[in-house]
Amino acid sequence: MSAIITNKFRIHNAEQFYESFDETAKTHYYLYVGRPLPFSSTTGGGTDTVPPAPIDNVEEEFRNYRDMLAAKKITSADVQFVIPRRDWTSGTVYDQYMHDYSSSNTTTSGATNLGDSTFVVMTDEFKVYKCMWNNGGATATAKPTHTSNVEVKTGDDYYWKYMYTLTSTQVQKFLTVDFMPVYDTLGAVTAGTQTTVSSSAADGEIRRILITSGGSGFIDGDYHNVKIEGDGTLGECDVKIDAGVITEVTVTTQGVNYRYADIDLTSKPSMGGGVTAPVFNAVIGPAGGHGNDSIKELYAFYVMTNTSLVGTEGAGDFVVDQDFRRVGVVRNPQEYGTTTLATDTTLNALKTLTFSGTPGAFLVDEVITGGTSGAKAEVVKFDAGSKKLHYIQTDYNVSADKKIKSFTAAETITSASLATGVVDTLSNPEINYFSGDMLYCEQRAPIVRATDQTENIKLVIEF
Repeated sequence: MSAIITNKFRIHNAEQFYESFDETAKTHYYLYVGRPLPFSSTTGGGTDTVPPAPIDNVEEEFRNYRDMLAAKKITSADVQFVIPRRDWTSGTVYDQYMHDYSSSNTTTSGATNLGDSTFVVMTDEFKVYKCMWNNGGATATAKPTHTSNVEVKTGDDYYWKYMYTLTSTQVQKFLTVDFMPVYDTLGAVTAGTQTTVSSSAADGEIRRILITSGGSGFIDGDYHNVKIEGDGTLGECDVKIDAGVITEVTVTTQGVNYRYADIDLTSKPSMGGGVTAPVFNAVIGPAGGHGNDSIKELYAFYVMTNTSLVGTEGAGDFVVDQDFRRVGVVRNPQEYGTTTLATDTTLNALKTLTFSGTPGAFLVDEVITGGTSGAKAEVVKFDAGSKKLHYIQTDYNVSADKKIKSFTAAETITSASLATGVVDTLSNPEINYFSGDMLYCEQRAPIVRATDQTENIKLVIEF
């Protein structure tokens, strides 16, 4: 038994993910940063130059929570359907739209399906087109520029279908070297307005009929208003016969509602019966017509998120003068100490000690130990002015009796550099560790944060 997961299923999953950001019972997604400690053989492997590959298991998921620094909510405005970027370039042969590509009927570039083909391009004016005809695999030399709702022939005999023009927001926020945004022409998924490209689309129209075999024995001539039959209506074409062979078919009336089509030569008895029957391939458009639903037509089973981390936003939830090596996405985390879903824009994930008196100068990344509790932790940030020390506790540095313990009030904290301080109060993070679901994890070389710095983090999720 053979089976296939279709591209439509992948698109469906991408749409469900996109819609979950803004549904009535919405899902809350947070982008988090973490791992302030260097990668090493004693802390999970790898190096800062060559970070270790993420591991998808329970142990690593718990570790990701323990060394998390902060998280920021991903909103619906931060999400966009995208596809691999392909810039229109003169001198390139582009694939054309066909309805029947397969492993035995590949595109000009060798792709076995439209989703992997090169039939979609973006010009330097940020206009996106579908190639409807590539002039028999010829080189493209004339850039399409039109925005009309019909196919347009360019000077190189290519035919292009205009789909949409990227908005300035899409260009600035979601256009990258590798991916380009997909505008929802139908407006059904993004709750947008249907474009005129979509409303002008003709469902089941026939734009061209290819000749697989021209047959033989027909009467030469030019024949007009030849019926296009099948399961649609109103289609007509012109047929040219030379030396008894059908050499040209030109669709003159596209018709509607075709899912299958062929030419009815009997509608023109003057052609003669022929000796060998011709074979035609009527090119069938997507459901709804070309331009109706760009997400499905352009195979947008990729979703990009774009989140900006600005300085110490969130009233200091995101610390600076520290680095991070991990970026991830967590779904539906809870507020600390509760089962309530977190909804704040930012979440601090660090524990905090506030010292009394005059504490010593604690250093970033060094290990501290509680004199009474025996608890250990790693310093993330120390502010001498506020006497606050922010820290994480990992299973790489545990107490002498192999526990991850809590510090206690009034105990003396000593660091590896011999700085000391007496605990006045302890504060919890804003996120409930180990709550929600870790959906994405990426390990990278260290990125140092600064007060006047903004990190723009783009993630592309392929379904």
